[in-house]
Amino acid sequence: MAKIINCLRLKNMSILQSFITLNCVYLVVVFTAIVFEFEWSDRIRQRVANHPSGSDWVLYGQVIVMLLTIGIGLVLMASLFYKLKLKKPLNILMSASEKISRNDLGFHVSYDSRDEMSELCCAFEKMRSQLEGNFKALWRSVEERNQLNAIFAHDLRTPLSIMKGYCDFVTTYLPEKRISEEKLLDTLRTMQTHILRMERYVEDMNSIQKLEDMPINKQETEIEPFITLLDNNAGKIADQGGKALESYRASDSTTLSIDTNLVMQVFENIVANGARYATNLLKVSYLIDNGVFTITVTDDGSGFSDDDLRKAVLPFYRGGVPEANEHQGLGLYICKVLCDKHLGSLQVANDFRGGGKVTASFLCRVDK
Repeated sequence: MAKIINCLRLKNMSILQSFITLNCVYLVVVFTAIVFEFEWSDRIRQRVANHPSGSDWVLYGQVIVMLLTIGIGLVLMASLFYKLKLKKPLNILMSASEKISRNDLGFHVSYDSRDEMSELCCAFEKMRSQLEGNFKALWRSVEERNQLNAIFAHDLRTPLSIMKGYCDFVTTYLPEKRISEEKLLDTLRTMQTHILRMERYVEDMNSIQKLEDMPINKQETEIEPFITLLDNNAGKIADQGGKALESYRASDSTTLSIDTNLVMQVFENIVANGARYATNLLKVSYLIDNGVFTITVTDDGSGFSDDDLRKAVLPFYRGGVPEANEHQGLGLYICKVLCDKHLGSLQVANDFRGGGKVTASFLCRVDK
């Protein structure tokens, strides 16, 4: 039978062609069997011609045998057609449907044939592949949104802490009249700057779907006032952690074109990270050279482990320090993404004198 099927090459035929071929085979076999049955009935009739009961029963038996032959042949032909052309692809499609109903899309639908069932399996595989792609895209979108929300909360924490420091400063010294009007106005202006920056940041975060889509808005900036603002922020962060701050600067220009909000985000993150791991002292250095603005933050802590150096800029990496468990592990990852967007880089290393060192650089146009 297998040789006959191979000779017929049913796998290469369409369902209609296979059905017609099997019907032809069925008719040939049934007609051949009926011819033999006629011969057998004639022989039996000749033998019982002179029997007292007659030979009419032979005719009835012949009719019954012919009907049985046609019926059995029909059943065998239908069973063979189902087994050869329908059973395997239907089982494949049924199994695929059950997996899809369980949201299990990690499989492939494949049926080696050239008929309509093979085309149906191919269409089912395309549908599965499209569903898998849609689910992955949806999952990535949800993950990116969750990550963006975590980043949003993380980045607001530092400027809010700075604002809290300024509020504590004003509420402590203003009632005692130990703060001059000029100093008070300067503090309020600084607080207003941070409030505006947070407002712009919230607007940006509400308008983007991924961190990489955050817009870059460069503007001409005077270097000295900007670095002074950065130093003041770093001082507040260091004071809150009970750490001392040393600051160094070197510049070959007076203005530069940068996104000040982005730079401040990176700066506050790496300063907060350094203050968290510093023992007593935090050092910040600013360098503007050949169109690159570089900020280096060094602490006097234990430094980065080998594992930290490999994974520090990965999202949600918290390291092995228990204190890090209180944080989301997003700070350096945020800094890396933002530095890359500003055509710069973020480097994590250990200082030769000990302690961790994080260097952020930003490409900017310099006017000497």
